[in-house]
Order: sequence, then structure tokens, then C-alpha cells
Amino acid sequence: STAPTSSATKADQAKRFIAALIDNLIAFALSFLVGLAIPFVGGILGAAYILLKNGLELDFMDKRSIGKKLMKLRPVRLDGAAMDINTSIMRNWPLALGSIISIIPLLGWVLGPLVALVFVVIELVLVLTDAEGRRLGDKFANTKVIEVAS
Repeated sequence: STAPTSSATKADQAKRFIAALIDNLIAFALSFLVGLAIPFVGGILGAAYILLKNGLELDFMDKRSIGKKLMKLRPVRLDGAAMDINTSIMRNWPLALGSIISIIPLLGWVLGPLVALVFVVIELVLVLTDAEGRRLGDKFANTKVIEVAS
């Protein structure tokens, strides 16, 4: 198979929203459920999923998040190269920053959700208003999300 080109179809916004919801539920489950048993580790696992989800070389994920896989979406690099861990981190740090900050006891529990909310609003506005649906993370990583057949 050939790599998708940067001219491929822009992802449907509703599909992106559902994919993001699935991925955030996974990250929350990792953070909360593991956090119940091992508090500090739960937050780290949730943030790690958000950061790495588009670059993991796991067959069932196919270098995209579980939400994107289920919704038949794929993040692609505009230069045509394959997604990798570094690109995934560059693409997703704005979404993981709140979780990372919230690991800090007390102060992080207040600042983390506020930082997360600010970035979620910025990212959402860009997905809705950018001609290619590119959010801040896409601009940092030189990526965009496209629709694929599977």
C-alpha cells in the first residue's frame, strides 16, 4: 500500500469528535483506574497514551489512536513520511499538558484542568475553522487527519 498524500480527504468533524471522545475515555480510564491502585502512575499512563497514541507500532492500532482506528481516520505527516513516536508527541503535547501538570500534588490538581480546558478550546476552534481541519498540534507536527477506508 502507498502512504496517503497530503491531498487526501479532510476528516469529518463529527468522526474526529467521536474519535477524540473514545481516546479521552481510554486516557481517563488509564488515569483513574490505575490511579486508584497506584495514584501517581495512573496520571502518567493517561498522559502517555495521549502523547504516544498516533505513533505506536502496535498491529491493532496501526500507528493511530484506537478512536481514530474505530472511526476510520488517520493522522498523516504532510511530508509523506510515516507517523512515528516523535511526531505523535509533537502533535499531542497540547492535549496532554493538562494531564501532565495535574500529576503535581495540590497545585497541579487546580492548574492541570484549567490548562487542559484552554488547550481543548483552542484545538476545537482550530479544527472547526481551519480549512484543512488542522489543530495547533497538527501545525506543530506538520500533520493533518484524513479519512481512510479501514
